[in-house]
Order: sequence, then structure tokens, then C-alpha cells
Amino acid sequence: MSYKYCNSLTKYSRYKSQIVNIGDTPIGGDNPIRVQSMTTTDTMNTEDTIMQSIKMINAGCEYVRITAPSINEAKNLKKIKNGLKSKGYTTPLIADIHFTPNAAEIAARIVEKVRINPGNYADKKKFNKIEYDDNSYNQEIERIYERVSPLIKICKEYGTAIRIGTNHGSLSDRIMSRFGDTPLGMVESALEYLRICEDLNYYNIVLSMKASNPLVMVHAYRLLVDKLENSKFKNYPIHLGVTEAGEGEDGRIKSSIGIGTLLDDGIGDTVRVSLTEPPEFESPIAKILIDRYLNRSNHDEINFIENPIYYPFEYYKRETHEISNIGGTYLPIVISDCSLAKEINEESLNNLGYRIDKKNQKIILEDTAPDYIYVGKNYVSNKSYDDIKIIVDYEGWIQNSDQKNIFPLILFSDFINNNLSLNEELNFIYLKTNDVYKLLTCKIPKNIVFILESNNDHFMADMRSFFFSMKKIKNPVVISGNYNNNNFEKNIIYSSTDLGGLFIQGYGDGIFIRSNKYNFDINKRLNTLSFKILQAARVRVTTTDFISCPSCGRTLFDLTETTAKIREKTDHLKGLKIGIMGCIVNGPGEMADADYGYVGSGKEKITLYKGKEVVKRSVHYRDGVDELIKLIKNDGNWIDP
Repeated sequence: MSYKYCNSLTKYSRYKSQIVNIGDTPIGGDNPIRVQSMTTTDTMNTEDTIMQSIKMINAGCEYVRITAPSINEAKNLKKIKNGLKSKGYTTPLIADIHFTPNAAEIAARIVEKVRINPGNYADKKKFNKIEYDDNSYNQEIERIYERVSPLIKICKEYGTAIRIGTNHGSLSDRIMSRFGDTPLGMVESALEYLRICEDLNYYNIVLSMKASNPLVMVHAYRLLVDKLENSKFKNYPIHLGVTEAGEGEDGRIKSSIGIGTLLDDGIGDTVRVSLTEPPEFESPIAKILIDRYLNRSNHDEINFIENPIYYPFEYYKRETHEISNIGGTYLPIVISDCSLAKEINEESLNNLGYRIDKKNQKIILEDTAPDYIYVGKNYVSNKSYDDIKIIVDYEGWIQNSDQKNIFPLILFSDFINNNLSLNEELNFIYLKTNDVYKLLTCKIPKNIVFILESNNDHFMADMRSFFFSMKKIKNPVVISGNYNNNNFEKNIIYSSTDLGGLFIQGYGDGIFIRSNKYNFDINKRLNTLSFKILQAARVRVTTTDFISCPSCGRTLFDLTETTAKIREKTDHLKGLKIGIMGCIVNGPGEMADADYGYVGSGKEKITLYKGKEVVKRSVHYRDGVDELIKLIKNDGNWIDP
């Protein structure tokens, strides 16, 4: 089966887009993948915006995006640009436009690029369902043509680039009515504007398909590229981003899953990591993501089975049979690597979320307690607390095979070369992707779960190709990665890309992150990271799901402080989704599937939502957290921490 969304499923190469000039920093073609970020200052505060822009540039930002919500802000971009030049900075500026074509037309004469959102440039979102026939729909397109063509003509005259930036959370009612809340709707939203640009012979265009859900985002970008390749459109550069990714590890994980999966496909000419943090923190994360691909094309050859069963534009979970609590309809398991620990004792168990009730000789499991502990060659007695499931190397297991909840880990070479005794309930077999052809010649018992790793630099594609070969083998597979960077932030980004990227494509019945170091802190952080990757991939929920935007000049309250407070108070509400948005632009749309929303609506004022419905307006943001908790309690969804 042939897909045009990427050059190859097995050999890394970048999708070759045309070059677009943005100031003195061109994008596309053989140019490096560029880094972008966005200011959070008030655009009318010229000095603050200049100083923050300089911080961003010094941190690696190659394009500085600044919001221009009205004519005044658009005009002030001139002062900001001149101020940066006077200090020796010529980094291209991008005006971010929502709702205000007149501001865009002013900004296009000043800055090197204008970002417009096709969902709100010529439309207002009212969540109305509208019935269109072809004639009435075409009339709407004519209206948009008249609205957007003045900007295109100005951009042609001044050599200004345009990014047509679709946001999942702000699709127009027209698109929602015609195509639904889908990746296809996102793509068609951009193509409406692209057709107008090409009709006016304007091609200085960048495209993006942002969403807060990495799965939706990946499908939309893949579909966009496939549409470009299967049409007469030019191959425009692609800007990547997961919008409203959040703060801290959560923001890094969610961004890495979405952006990293597409970079692995070879898609992407510029990257913006959206964090609810100061913007100078974003570019270093984007650089870590991008730098993995500098020499990626030199990776080892990947084994490949022709005509794989593969769905790049939709989510399908690989079908497996159930073994114990793994595979089938069970949620993906988490295995914690304790093989380098000197001993497994009460303290180390408590560190992982196993609360020991000595009086009743039992374990109370927290939501983020791992499902299994791997102890390597070390024998661990499991007689006192037999609720803990332990994986031990085969030699240790065979000596204690009578114990409950102790299971063997067998090397694949030992499994195929020796007549080994097996546990009647469950056995783990460790293998590498290059064992695939030998595997296909074996008879695999039903009580086998594979633990799969890859040594290939092109990790995710190599693992995915292994799954392509497993058409007739229905045994569950735990996907594993060994991450030994001293920089834990790189461990987060690499594992989220490699493993999280597989989960959003339907592969994996468990996760096993390994390291060559062990201490309580590393062990706990890797265990927590495993659960967070599963949550960001939407395959296992263990905490509250926060959808929070990175803030910008449209945000008129302290979003970073507020997000931290909301997380502190509500992080224990497993299964709830809470949207925290700086302004109305993407708020109601991006958090449309959230249970509760906290959205900026004026200077230090917020509006509270329940789903899409407004519950309370004009709440001071300092009172907003308490009001949000009160709302959750009134609905009966609150539990005490």
C-alpha cells in the first residue's frame, strides 16, 4: 500500500518542500528545520516585548511571533522591529492575527510573515450547525475570497510570507457543519484559503495543523501532506506544533509525541513547542527534538514486510489476545526497572507507589504504582506481599517457580535454542527488532508476552516495521527503550517521541523505560514518565488531564501562576479534563471535550465553562481557582486528595 504523506516508512528522509523566504531566514528545501516561539508580553509595551524577544533569540529562536489583536498592536510592530534592529537583532518577526483582517493588512507591511487562522479570519465561531448545499457553500467561499484577497495582494507587494495556521479548537461553524470536528475538516479549512492564494498567484505560504491532542494533530498533518502530494498544489513548507501542550514534563511529553512522530516521518520545516512557561524555555526543547534528525539518514537498514496493514490517518489498535492482565481490552501496563537496585525493600516499594499495610500484610496500590517490577538477576521473595507482580531473569525464576506472581524473563535466543520450562500463566520474552525473521519461523505459545527493543537510530520506524510483520502473531508486545542521557530532559523528549509515537499509532500493550543508572529519584521519575506518556497518548489515564495554552500578549492575567495553582489543587481528580486558556481565541474550541474550562475574558478576568457552556462570567482570576473547585464540587465530581 502506498502513502504519499512521507517519502518512506523505513528510510528517514525529509519531505522536500519548496523554499519560502521569511526575511533573511528562508524555510523549506534543504534549509535546516527552524525554531519558532512567541512573546507573552503586551504588544503595546514596546520595551518589554523587545527585551523578551531578545531573550528568546538568545535561547535559539529563529522566528519571533507577536500577537496583533487590533490595529494599534499591528502598528506598534514597527517600533518593536526598529528597537530590535537598533540592538543588532534582525530575526524575522511574525504577526499573529485572529479576527482582525485590518490588523493583518497593516502588519503585512511591517513584518516578514503574517499568521492567519482560517477558522476566525473571516468567520466567528458560534457552535452553530448549518446546512449547506453546494451553491450556498460556494457563496461562503466567495465571501472569504473578498475578505482575504486584500491581505494576499499586500503580501505579494511587500514580499511578506503568510502562514495559514489551522487550529483544531477554532474551526469555523462552516467547516464543522460540512466536515465535522475531524483532521479532514482541519485540512479543508486550510485548503480553502490555499486555493484563494494560488488563484491570485501567491505562493509564499507556510501551512500548519495544530491541536492539543497529539493524535488529532499527527493525523491532520499527515493528511495535509498527502492532500498536497495528490493534488496540483505546491509542496509548501510545514510548521509543526502541539497547541495548549501545558507546562513542565506534561508539556514536553505531549509536544514530543506529536512533533517527534511527524519529524520521524520526515515532515516539518519549522517547530514551535508551546509551553505554559516563559517563552525562552521553548526553543531549547525544540532544538533537542530537531537535533536528533541531523544525521538520522545514516541509520541502519530496517527490515520491512511488504504491504503492511497500516492506517496513517486513523487510529487502530493492534489486535492481541489477553494474557493475565496484558493485551486484549486491558490498558497498557507499566513495568518499572529495578534491576540495578541493591535490594527491593519497603522503602523502594513505597517510592514507586506501593503503600504497605503491615497490619494486614497487604499492598495498597496508588494509581501510578507500576503493574510489574523487573528485578533482573536478583531473587526477590514475594511471599509477604503477593499483590506485587515481579519479573525476574529465567535463572532466578526457575529456582522459585512455585511462588505466586513471579514471572520469568527469557532471552529470545534461549527461548528458540533451549527446551525451557514455562510459567503456565505468563512469560516474558525479550527480543530485538532484528529477531523478526527468526520469530516468524517459531511456534509461539499463547502465554508469551514480548518485550521489544531496537538498537536502530530510526527507532520508531524500526519498531513499527516489526509490528508490520506481526500480522498473524497476536501475542501482546511491551515496547521498551533504554535511555542513558545524563540530561533527564532529553530522556523525556526521546522516550516520548519513540514510545509515545508508537502508542498513538496503535502499537504497544505496555511500556518499559530502562536506564543504566539506578537511584530512588531516577526510578520514581522514570515510572512517573511512563504513566505520563501513556496519558499524553490517550491510552491510559491516571491523573487529571490539563489542556493549558502557552500564553501570549492577549492573556491579561498570570497564566503560569494560575495553571500551577489549578494543577496543585486538582491533579488528583483522575479522569477529569480541565482546560486553562489565556483568551477566547482557542479556548472554547480546544477544550471542547474538556469537562471544565477556565478562560481569560478581560483584564484579570476569567470565564468558567462546563463543557462548551458558560457557567460564570467576570470572575477575578485570583478567585477563579476556588470558583472552579466549587463548580466541580457542585457537580459531584470532587474527591478529597
